[in-house]
Amino acid sequence: MEQLLETRSQHICFGGTQGFYQQDSSVIGLPMRFSVYQPPQAQHGVVPVVFFLAGLTCTEETFMIKAGAQRYAAEYGLMLVTMDTSPRDTGIPGEADDWDFGAGAGFYLDATEQPWSKHFLMESFITQELYGIIVNQFPTDKNKIGICGHSMGGHGALTLALRHPNLFRSVSALAPITAPIDCPWGQKAFGFYLGEDQNVWRSHDATALIKDGYSTSHILVDQGLNDQFLQAQLNPKRLEAACEEAGQKLTLRYHPGYDHGYYFISTFISDHLQHHRDVLGRSA
Repeated sequence: MEQLLETRSQHICFGGTQGFYQQDSSVIGLPMRFSVYQPPQAQHGVVPVVFFLAGLTCTEETFMIKAGAQRYAAEYGLMLVTMDTSPRDTGIPGEADDWDFGAGAGFYLDATEQPWSKHFLMESFITQELYGIIVNQFPTDKNKIGICGHSMGGHGALTLALRHPNLFRSVSALAPITAPIDCPWGQKAFGFYLGEDQNVWRSHDATALIKDGYSTSHILVDQGLNDQFLQAQLNPKRLEAACEEAGQKLTLRYHPGYDHGYYFISTFISDHLQHHRDVLGRSA
């Protein structure tokens, strides 16, 4: 059954359509916003899709406004989908007190601890509800869907691709949090959202998932060497070691001088969309 969407705005962009939408989410229990770029090829048939998961403090607008991705999506014939990074205005005391937890910081998992477990169900929202909307209400090739993300969203892209390989056939990440159980951002979020059992944490940590036998398609990761969060929060070498030991195909590229922000993302987003186009083109 089609879900009722509120179209907040639409804009012609590189021959395609950039749309911003809102729905009353049955999973989250609150209104949720997301955005979709439909390339010009979508006017004539179904197209592959790349979900993009943004980082801490971002909204459904950030990537679409800052990354310059529509130019390449139009060239490659890819639909782009991104969503808000958490529920908003939940009524939970202190939800917006910290920039790295709560509002704007859902970490793309389903919280199991009160009071967060009532609304902070981002994994189910993306993999069930939003995925269904995109497949059923947009001109989508349902056999060619990938996922990409940045920072917290890079963590989300990697873990959702590993946990749901039947949904996401291609994956990449820019400056991802690769081992959240071993970094301050992840420890803070996981402690509140998932409780104190670190065995539960492992199922939402890309490095741990790969060590535990999960696998996905060829992973592309780009990382700036002037990233202020590289050493304390991101730990790409842990992901690299896990992939090497498990035989998980990974291309990890380091870039001198680049930091953590959207100047970095906009520089390499073309490579990531081309990676998804190439992998999805081989998908059944």
